Amino acid sequence: FFGALSQFQRYIVESIFSRAKNPKRVRIGVVDQIIDGDDHCDVPIDPCDKDPYQALCNYKDQVDVYQMEAPLAVGPVFARHFGHRLYRGEYYAMQSDAHVTFTQNWDEDIIMQQESTKDEMAVLSTYLTDIVDSIDEKTGKSLRFTRPIMCQTDYEQGQQGKYLRHGSQPEGIPSIHGSPQLQPYWAAGFSFSRGHFVVNVPYDLYQPMIFQGEEMSIGIRGFTIGYDYFAPERSVCFHTYAVGPNAAKRGQVKHFWENGARYKGVGIRAMKRVLGIVGMNPEVPVSEWDHTEEDRYGTGKVRDVTKFYETFGIDVVNKKTEHHLCSFVSGGQLHRDFMPLLRKDGMGVDYSKVTYKFKDPKK
Repeated sequence: FFGALSQFQRYIVESIFSRAKNPKRVRIGVVDQIIDGDDHCDVPIDPCDKDPYQALCNYKDQVDVYQMEAPLAVGPVFARHFGHRLYRGEYYAMQSDAHVTFTQNWDEDIIMQQESTKDEMAVLSTYLTDIVDSIDEKTGKSLRFTRPIMCQTDYEQGQQGKYLRHGSQPEGIPSIHGSPQLQPYWAAGFSFSRGHFVVNVPYDLYQPMIFQGEEMSIGIRGFTIGYDYFAPERSVCFHTYAVGPNAAKRGQVKHFWENGARYKGVGIRAMKRVLGIVGMNPEVPVSEWDHTEEDRYGTGKVRDVTKFYETFGIDVVNKKTEHHLCSFVSGGQLHRDFMPLLRKDGMGVDYSKVTYKFKDPKK
């Protein structure tokens, strides 16, 4: 299958291939955003004649790298657009953040979890748990019995306007066993699906300088096309966050907003498009945002955006959410109520049969 990374260090390549059950079936597409002096992702850590067992020696033909100058980086949406253009029709597709370490036999595990949903439109996605105390370095196996689930979001006011931003997500022992658990939201940090998700919900080329808003754009567009989002039952990779013992190392990483001065005003215009496409800014006249190639980067026809907002308690007019959605999601009630509505052909949950509208139980 295909894995897209918008930026990474070479040790991630080692993790992906050395811990895969079937490394010859894995292909990676990388957008390498570099400055002078950076290591190149397609060059092994040590020369191959010195250490021929490195992933970039054994599997170099399975790593495609698109290299670009970091000062030209205009945010993760733009980078991931290029990353997904490296997709070549693989049966499965994965997206991951940089600074991620995988567990032993991660590929076999995530495919097994994907297939257990019985949902052709399933997308396994989550915010990754911190790497600290998560992997046994001798065996490569996970030490965690918990996993995060995506159910927490709220409006945030930023320089680019008011938008939904996912907050810290709850982590716990899964409430549903034998299958990933249905959730409302998609996360950019980890996503695994059939390959057609990358084709049907491509990253929008016309969203430069966007960071917050990326996940709602992909998530809601995917929902309207018919995709369902699930929290993996088991984590197959963990993230090195800029906290605790890893704070100093991660603090040296460059960010795209360091180039913001040369792209002044671009992000504000892009955010109008982000919100306009998914109907989240009805107060803004449609003439004020860019509609270029909206048929390609717009919403689908399987479900309407209003169905998403009504079902999960989002008021796009007053910019408010019904709080405590996790009380409906994390305990498994969403999964138990909606999964019986999975279409007989496995092509996603039939939301035309969903009448539920979440309301804050603590109001």
